[in-house]
Amino acid sequence: MASRLKELYEQQGQSPWLDFIRRNMLNDGGLQGYVDRGIRGVTANPTIFAQAIAAGDDYDAQIRALLEEGVPPPDMFERIATDDIRKACDILAPVFDASGGSDGFVSIEVSPEKAYDTQGTIDEAKRWWAAIDRPNLMVKIPATDAGIPAIEECLAAGVNINITLIFAISFYERVMEAYVRALERRLDAGQSLTATNSVASFFVSRVDTAVDKLIEERVERATDSGTKEQLRALLGKAANANARVAYQQFLSVFGSDRFAKLRAVGGKVQRPLWASTGTKNKAYNDLLYVDNLIGPDTVNTLPPATIDAFEDHGVVARTIDLGVDDAKSVLRRLDEAGISLDDVTDELQSAGVESFSKSFVEISDTTSKKVAEIKAKSAA
Repeated sequence: MASRLKELYEQQGQSPWLDFIRRNMLNDGGLQGYVDRGIRGVTANPTIFAQAIAAGDDYDAQIRALLEEGVPPPDMFERIATDDIRKACDILAPVFDASGGSDGFVSIEVSPEKAYDTQGTIDEAKRWWAAIDRPNLMVKIPATDAGIPAIEECLAAGVNINITLIFAISFYERVMEAYVRALERRLDAGQSLTATNSVASFFVSRVDTAVDKLIEERVERATDSGTKEQLRALLGKAANANARVAYQQFLSVFGSDRFAKLRAVGGKVQRPLWASTGTKNKAYNDLLYVDNLIGPDTVNTLPPATIDAFEDHGVVARTIDLGVDDAKSVLRRLDEAGISLDDVTDELQSAGVESFSKSFVEISDTTSKKVAEIKAKSAA
C-alpha cells in the first residue's frame, strides 16, 4: 500500500512534518525511516527536548564529555540541541535539495524568555543560525507583539524563520505582512529572495480545548433546551473553522499583485503550518485536525501517534477550503454566544509562552540531575 504521507505531498501539495526529535532516532535510522515514509521536515521545541533528555541514557555520553570539557550544566542544552538539530538537518538534506530548497526543514526554538524582547530574540535567532550552519534550519520565533518585528528583521537578514504560537487570525495577518515586508526589503537591497524560507505555525487543537470549556459553561447556565442544543452544536468546531478562515487569508495575501512581484523574482509563499494537531479530546476523531486541513502550500506537523493513525486510516483529499461559509458561521455564532475568540487566543498565546518557558527550566533541571547521576556513578 502506498504511503499516505507521500500521497499528501504528491497529490495535495501538503508537507507532513514530524513533531518529535530524540538522539537515538538520529543514530539508529529512526528519522530516516520517517523520511522514507514521506516525512518532509521536523519540528522541535523545549518540551520535546526536556522529555528526551529525561528519558533513558541517550545523552549521557555527551553530557559526560561536556563535563570533562568543563561546560556548566546550564550551557549544555545548547551544545546538545546544536548537535541534534544539525544531524537532523543533514538527514533531511536530500529532501531540501530535491525540493529546490523549499522543504526538508528542521526547527529549533529561541528561548521563550526572549518572547517579549525584540532585540534579544533577533540576537538569539542569529546565534542559532550561525551555530547550526545549515541552509535547511528554521529558527522558531513566537508571534508576540515583540516577536513580530524580530521575525521581519531576521527574515530580512536571510535567516529562515518558523513563526510559532499563532492562534489568532489578526496575528497571522501581521505575520504574513512581516514576511512580505522582509522580502521587499531584500529586493530593495539587491539581495536574492530564493533562499529565504518561512512557515507560519497556526495552532489548532488547543483552540477547541479552550473554546469547548467556555461552551460547556454556557450550556450549564442555559435554561432552555434549544439554546443548549445550539451551543453543543459548536463543540469541536472552533479550531478547524479558525484555520479554514486563516487559509483564506493566506490565499488572499499570496495571490495578490503585491506578492506576484516578489514571486516573479524567486519569492516563495510563507506556508501555513498546522500545529498542535494531535486530538486532545478522546471523544473526537483522532484525525480531526489532519483530515480536515489538507490543501496545497501547507504543512501539517504531526506527533508519531498521529502519523501512525493517518497512515492507517487517514483520507487524502483537499479539505482545507471546504465549508468556508460554515467556518465563518461557526466563528460568528461563537461571538453571538458571548465567546470572544480574541480573548481565547490571547490567553492561549500567553499560556504557550509560559509553558515553553517552564520546559526550558525543566531542561536545565533535568540536565543538572543527569550531571549529578553521572558524577555519582564515576565516584562509585
